[in-house]
Amino acid sequence: MTDQITPNSESNAAAPGRAAFAFIFITVALDMLALGVIIPVFPQLVVEMNGGSEAEAAHWVGFAGTLWALMQFVAMPIVGALSDRVGRRPIVLLSNFGQGIDYIFMALAPTLWWLLLGRLISGVTSASVSTAYAYVADVTAPEKRAGAFGALGAAFGLGFVIGPALGGVLGDVDPRLPFWVAAGLCLLNGLYGLFVLPESLAADRRARFSWRRANPIGSVVMLRAHPQISNLAAVKFLNDLAHVVYPATFALYAMHRYDWGPREVGFTLAAVGVAGIIVQAGLVGRIVAAVGERRALLIGLVCGALGFSIYAFASEPWMLFTGIPVAAFWGLAGPAGQALMSQRVSASEQGQLQGALSSLTGVAGMIGPSLFTGVFAYAIGASAPLAFAGAAFMAAATLVALGLPIALRAVKQDVAGVIASAPKSGQDEP
Repeated sequence: MTDQITPNSESNAAAPGRAAFAFIFITVALDMLALGVIIPVFPQLVVEMNGGSEAEAAHWVGFAGTLWALMQFVAMPIVGALSDRVGRRPIVLLSNFGQGIDYIFMALAPTLWWLLLGRLISGVTSASVSTAYAYVADVTAPEKRAGAFGALGAAFGLGFVIGPALGGVLGDVDPRLPFWVAAGLCLLNGLYGLFVLPESLAADRRARFSWRRANPIGSVVMLRAHPQISNLAAVKFLNDLAHVVYPATFALYAMHRYDWGPREVGFTLAAVGVAGIIVQAGLVGRIVAAVGERRALLIGLVCGALGFSIYAFASEPWMLFTGIPVAAFWGLAGPAGQALMSQRVSASEQGQLQGALSSLTGVAGMIGPSLFTGVFAYAIGASAPLAFAGAAFMAAATLVALGLPIALRAVKQDVAGVIASAPKSGQDEP
């Protein structure tokens, strides 16, 4: 197997490109599965280490989530810029081994502070997701990137569906067992990658590392320098923020409105995940091939706003389930938008772009939980002028809808740029 692969040489890239993409897909799926596995048991460990107070433990769990998102926000631009300098392969492999070691650290944690330190380290090691997207951009032709990014989105969904269920089963045996399983998965995948993962970024296409490009604030300069990218990045941020409504409030919403327990909540979220996988893995590439990235982006945003609106006004569970397939097509927006952005930067900037976008995701992860739980608590509280249990989902629908005019502006600018750069037919005719 060669050390370098490029998307521009079919004889060189076809076979290794498939094997490399399969590894990246597995890496992203295992990252999410490893994170999902510990979701059911992490609060239980915090309660045990905190003396059994569930109310106080809830604050620590929330703090751990914010800490994790904060570290991703700080680390992702650095990791992305590093991958532009040293290549994608070492960053991805180090992340696998780093996460494996970190999960062992948390499995052995004797105190709450050790556990929180483990979450902090996990936020750094999981920041290589941006490098995974940059790798896919390296080995995929521009016109096929939306489908490839959609497949990575499906990997996220796969981990989201399997991880919590597996963690719940393992946690019944021992609350620390999911950490050991997560560690084993990450370390085994890293060992596998040593043998199958080639480098995707040629030496002559690498960029010099600088802190101006790597720090979270400085990385935004890149987005501002490209108006089409900055508009699309704003759309992505609004979508990332809206997505936080699921982990932040869905369980609270379903328990309050439908009197559901953990079983019903878990199966419903699994259904949401499966629907998302079907769209992102099976349909994104075909739809983009049929209508193009621009229309796919707009269709996805309309479906997202409509799906969240259905959730908001679903007074009965069957109404909620009608919204799941509609909301699943929101999955068109992310891959289409990322494909459009990746086509507008050079090969040496792919890591920086994905790092900057991932930082925006980190900001959304820090803001979203308090935003949506606050909206939900107010809307069902005694001081609300009108009780509305679906207020948080209506807020998510509003955020997605706000992205529509921004996306339209970006699409119009893009089309205008293409027309302006096209040769004028007949301009030399008399």
